[in-house]
Amino acid sequence: MKAGDVMTREVISVKPDSSILPALRLMLEKRISGLPVVTGKGALVGIVTEGDFLRRAETGTERQRPSWLEFLLGPGRLADEYAHSHGRKVQEVMTTEVRTIAEDTSLREAIETMEKHAVKRLPVLRDGQLVGIVTRTNLMHALASLARAATPAAKRDDDIRRSILAEMDKQTWAPAATVTVAVQNGVVELSGIIMDERERAALKILAENIPGVIKVVDQLAFLDPLSGVVIDGQGRVLQGSETERAMDRAALLI
Repeated sequence: MKAGDVMTREVISVKPDSSILPALRLMLEKRISGLPVVTGKGALVGIVTEGDFLRRAETGTERQRPSWLEFLLGPGRLADEYAHSHGRKVQEVMTTEVRTIAEDTSLREAIETMEKHAVKRLPVLRDGQLVGIVTRTNLMHALASLARAATPAAKRDDDIRRSILAEMDKQTWAPAATVTVAVQNGVVELSGIIMDERERAALKILAENIPGVIKVVDQLAFLDPLSGVVIDGQGRVLQGSETERAMDRAALLI
């Protein structure tokens, strides 16, 4: 899926020379946390967000620092902060370094960009012109629509088991060598040995996501690599024959 498939096409924006007050009112009215700043010719020159209004003179929240730190920062940095907290026009408070994407950018790339640069929205450009915007809300809508569309058909038990094993083989974290999978009437039983408790939840989710799975029964045992103690899914330390059975099941797979 691409950015163009999920983006909002009717983008609400403001002009650089607009007053900040109408921009604030627009954000409140439309319940949005950021506005692209676009020239009359449609060129994106910045973005103004809620974060740009956190440090404002009107609310007494502009930065206050000791004089020695101000000396270290220098007059340029202080002047820039003053302009940002006292500016009356959008172009004086907006963020000019805007992360953008294209319509054919994959959702994976879009999400990686959001995470890497800690942004909540990505303007979408075509030939330098703003044609849309992708926000976290757009991504949530995409996820919801895909979930609704996913209506898995029932599968035979053998098909379900093969699908689970195939998915485990794809995952570098999955302990396929020490875990066995059994399926009966759509109910999956996972047994064997895991060496990290976090694998338990991941394996259960992996199985639950396979079409046709009705329920997952956890019979996995955790082997503490330091103490050699074996613990079941309920946190109970296995003793004697129980430990031997768990280890034997794992040994048969190796």
